[in-house]
Amino acid sequence: MPNRTVDKVAVEARAASFKTRSIKKDSKRQGLLMVSSMIDLTTLEGKDSAAKVRALCQKAVQPDASLPHVSPVAAVCVYPRWVSLARELVADSGVKVASVATAFPSGQVDLETKLADVRAAVTAGADEIDMVIHRGAFLSGQLQVVADEIRAVKDACAAAHLKVILETGELETYDNVVRASELAIASGADFIKTSTGKVSPAATMPVTLVMLETIRSHFLATGQMIGMKPAGGISTAKDALHYLVMLKETLGDAWLTPEWFRFGASSLLNDVLLQLHRLESGQYAAHYDVTES
Repeated sequence: MPNRTVDKVAVEARAASFKTRSIKKDSKRQGLLMVSSMIDLTTLEGKDSAAKVRALCQKAVQPDASLPHVSPVAAVCVYPRWVSLARELVADSGVKVASVATAFPSGQVDLETKLADVRAAVTAGADEIDMVIHRGAFLSGQLQVVADEIRAVKDACAAAHLKVILETGELETYDNVVRASELAIASGADFIKTSTGKVSPAATMPVTLVMLETIRSHFLATGQMIGMKPAGGISTAKDALHYLVMLKETLGDAWLTPEWFRFGASSLLNDVLLQLHRLESGQYAAHYDVTES
């Protein structure tokens, strides 16, 4: 796997340029509806409970009863212990059940424990597994260890899709982000994902652009599409639309679907709904008019 050097100045300048695009009213409405459909609505807290998961799943299936044209979100993302309940609640709605695994967010357990975590989530009904890579091994040059773990997790996923979390906030350089992205893709990732949301910085536009360009290079070389999931820190509709502009101008229209692009978020959906209310009525809805979960 050749080493690639990223031009930091150029990447950050190009990422910033996507924020200058003008999005008109009709395009904005379509963009907001697209963002909503791409969200992995997430709760990954120590205080998670059955009640919280129920509220999350209800909102995922019907984001806002007063906006019936807003489709369900792409997925709910929960800890493995809540997968079976989420599976029951989303039923045949089309909403996927994603579960973090492999000792999220640190990944600091042995491989057999990680694989048991994955198998338990899949057995409980997870459609998608979000795994964390061994960042310590990666940063110390043990790339084969990282690759072998991803391959083992991919095998444990069976029919479930695998999203590989790089935790880019700990990778230190854009060059490392490229190398980790290439390693994850070569080892069987269906998606590559920026962050757990537990480390700062989480998703940023420059890091996401570097990962999108890596996906583009892989597609041009092999014809294989890989999905992308920025996660953590994307909380406003305006920011999400900037990400869609970047996605379209980097990878093209084929990736503008929940099958190939997701936002990992807990609060983004609420801001999208507030913006849609404003477009429909000409007035902002009050925050208390949109449910928290």
